[in-house]
Order: sequence, then structure tokens, then C-alpha cells
Amino acid sequence: MTTSKQLTLQESMKMLSEMTLLDRFLFSEVMSNPEAYTAALQIILGQDELRLLTPPQAEREVKTIPWLRSIRLDVYAVDEHGTIYDTEMQAQQRNDLKRRSRYYQSMIDSSLLSPGTRNFNELNDVCVIMIMPFDLFGLDKYFYTFVSCCKEEKTLELEDGATRIFLNTRGKNDDEISPELKEFLRYVESADDELVEKSGSDRLKKIHACVNQIKVSEEAGVRFMRKWIERMEFLEEGREEGRVEERLDLLRKLMQKQHMTAEEAVSFLEIPEIERETYLEKCKQYNDTVN
Repeated sequence: MTTSKQLTLQESMKMLSEMTLLDRFLFSEVMSNPEAYTAALQIILGQDELRLLTPPQAEREVKTIPWLRSIRLDVYAVDEHGTIYDTEMQAQQRNDLKRRSRYYQSMIDSSLLSPGTRNFNELNDVCVIMIMPFDLFGLDKYFYTFVSCCKEEKTLELEDGATRIFLNTRGKNDDEISPELKEFLRYVESADDELVEKSGSDRLKKIHACVNQIKVSEEAGVRFMRKWIERMEFLEEGREEGRVEERLDLLRKLMQKQHMTAEEAVSFLEIPEIERETYLEKCKQYNDTVN
């Protein structure tokens, strides 16, 4: 297996060439291109006149208070009317996506108004879009749009400016969506040259051209290699943290149930000499807390 220390530019380019838009790295790279992202939004929303006010931002971090959890948005942009778009690629099925979309919506909202603003009508409209290769709702549809409606009067919308859209690349209701959107959703999974060649969509061709450009770009290959290394190092740190916690748990049990001193417990587990001081200090901190 290729490790983070062994990955070369040539190998990263090969891996990049095999990606589709389901891969978050390629999705973020492509959708960071204003023309490609505008084309994608126009296809998804069916709005030919949609124009972006700001360039798309990939992996934009949103954090309102330092001690609260932050979120990292896949692709964030604002159109010329002030509507905010957050488009997420969700390749893996999870059971928390509905509430995750709610959390993303609320975090974006909380970052929009300046302190002291009293008029909440100044909140931007926000549209959260999740693209997935599975059907979250089980109705075989490509497209699910959610806005707040009155339970007692179904036709009465709250009109609070919040929209959440879930796209399923494997829908079956072909007659309910545009051929262009169907082709785009098929393309998300395949990045297929033949599909694009047969398509009459200039917007899909524009997205495909950006995909191909990135796949042969050495700069993109270097960025992917760095991402790969960062991820491998993060996983390695996680394994190391897990090993430390496991050892500490054993040390505490020896001290509690076998009435060993910290020094005895450390010796019993045969912890390497170079690490002993660190573990003895952690045991001391634990004892101080307990006592």
C-alpha cells in the first residue's frame, strides 16, 4: 500500500486521473472554478440567468464562537442577488444527513448578521445542496427540495429564505427532471467522456473541460499529494492518541484495582524508558484529580 511518505507526484497524478466528482478533492477543485460552479448551479436550479457575485470558496470554515464546533463547507458562493449557496458532496451514506443539513444551515445563518443588527430581514437567502449517490428518502427521485411549510395548510410557505436540496444521482423519475440535470447527475458518478460527447449541454461540457484540465495539472497533483499526506498523518496521529489512551486506561486500572504506584504500573506494562516520564506525569495528574 502506498503510504504518505512514499506517495510521488506521478502516483498522485494517476490517482487524480481516476477520480470522479464523487471524490471530494476533485469536486472542490472543479467547483472552485467560477464558470464550472456557475454551470453546475444553473443546471441544478434551472436558472439560466444565475450569476455569482463572489468566486466559489472550497472548504470554507464557519465558526461562530471559539468553543463551539466549526463546520467546513465543501463549496460556498454568493450570487449577484445575495443568495448564499453551500454545495456538499456526500459520497458515503450516513444516518445524520438530514440534521447535518439543518446544522449547516444554522451555522451559515449565525455568521451573516453583524453584532447589533436588529432587522432579521437582512438575513441572506441560503440554499444548502447535498449531492449523493444514494436515495436518502427512498422514493426513487433525483431531486428533493425542502422549504418550511405550514402543517395545517400545506400550500402556505414560511418564506424564511431557507432552502435545502438533496440530489440523488441514481433516481428513476426521468420524466420529472430536465435531461440536462439527469446527464449532470450521471456524470457526477462517471466523469464519462462518451456521456459528454453525446450531450447537447454546453454547461456540462464546460464542467467536463474543467475536470480534464485538473486531472492533467501538475499543480493539482501537488495539492492532492499534500492533502493525502496530511490525511495519512492525521490518521497516524489518531492511532497514536488511541494507543496512549489505551495505556493510560490500563495504568489507572492497575493503580486502582491492584493498588500499584504509578512507577510500579509503568514498569509492569514495560513502557519504554523514553516515554516513562510522560506517562508518570499523566498518572500524577490523574491521582491529583481523583484525590
